Amino acid sequence: MAHFNRESNNAILLAGILALVVGVGVARFVFTSLLPAMLEDSINIAFAGVLASINYFGYLSGSVFSIFIKDIYTKVKYFRLGLVLCVICSFVLGITENDIVWVIARFLAGFGAAMALVVGSAIVMLKLQSTNKTKAMGIHFSGLGFSIVITDLVMRGVFSYGGDWKDAWLILAILGGFFSCYSAYILRFEKQPTNDVIKHKFDKSLFSPMVIILILAYFTEGVGMVVQSTFLPDIVNSLDGLSGYGGWVWLVAGIAGIPSCIIWMRLAHRFGSINIMMIAMLLQIIGILIPIFSNNIIMNLISGILFGATFIGLVALFMNFGGQLSKKNPVFIMGALTAAYGVGQIIAPLYSVALIEQFQTYNHALYLTAFIVACGILLLTYAKFNLKEATLCMQ
Repeated sequence: MAHFNRESNNAILLAGILALVVGVGVARFVFTSLLPAMLEDSINIAFAGVLASINYFGYLSGSVFSIFIKDIYTKVKYFRLGLVLCVICSFVLGITENDIVWVIARFLAGFGAAMALVVGSAIVMLKLQSTNKTKAMGIHFSGLGFSIVITDLVMRGVFSYGGDWKDAWLILAILGGFFSCYSAYILRFEKQPTNDVIKHKFDKSLFSPMVIILILAYFTEGVGMVVQSTFLPDIVNSLDGLSGYGGWVWLVAGIAGIPSCIIWMRLAHRFGSINIMMIAMLLQIIGILIPIFSNNIIMNLISGILFGATFIGLVALFMNFGGQLSKKNPVFIMGALTAAYGVGQIIAPLYSVALIEQFQTYNHALYLTAFIVACGILLLTYAKFNLKEATLCMQ
């Protein structure tokens, strides 16, 4: 069967997408879908912010760790470990409400998510037999959109049959286990003699001015995505007349994200990655600011669409551009980029919770977030007009 052929591009891309559903959906984004129900039943907004930051701290730790994984077989080993952690830690949230256990589980799930996204994406990039990996990786990163949609629909199914958020965690963990088995089977390499194993050394020369600016800009994008990816349903539910609509806005964000990677990557191939990154970040700022100025459901659905279409596309754009700059060792710069992204994700929920508790509204957190993303656009503008690498043409 073609879907079980480890060398088939279709199988490789399907395995990569399912790995993202497990690592990014089950281990991370479904927390956003379930947050309103958990806020009503078990936790407060402050602890929710702590759990989000802890998860992103685990993600940051995994991202930094991934930079130092030298050979491809070790990458595969930690990729599989990551999938196992994502499944087990999600299962744990369905069987206990112990705060300490939750903190540990969210940290380990974050580490596992980094293995699934950073290391998994590098494995996919290396395994693909394609002359145009830019477009192929756009298909792979569509898994970020699927990760929101699939986990959100499963959650809705559980709720519609009388289950609660605990049942949702358990069902999602079981589903994640099945997906993980397929991804682990496909995303591997045939063993070579020890002397033939390619090892990637830590190469400081890869940190060119362009890469450093890319890392700083991706930090601002980490801030830009995490406020909405953590609180979007609750932000919408808090608006006058929109209570109960937050989950639909989140689902729309996921649906918008599915084709966005392919579209953004094709635009980048035609008009240049830096230009398209700047446009996507500008659109993201508009989406961030909409809930401040409007409680109209259509406008807030547009906010969700802009969020899903831009943050998922930007992950693909930054990761692919970084992978191209790093040439033979994509996990190296991918890991450095994701580490910076992770720092932004740790900081943003903490300042958001502080501002929410101080002013009893999300507005100030959204203003600050939009400002930080705007700083990222300025960094990319500098790179565009001052650095030759910014004109790199990715084939």
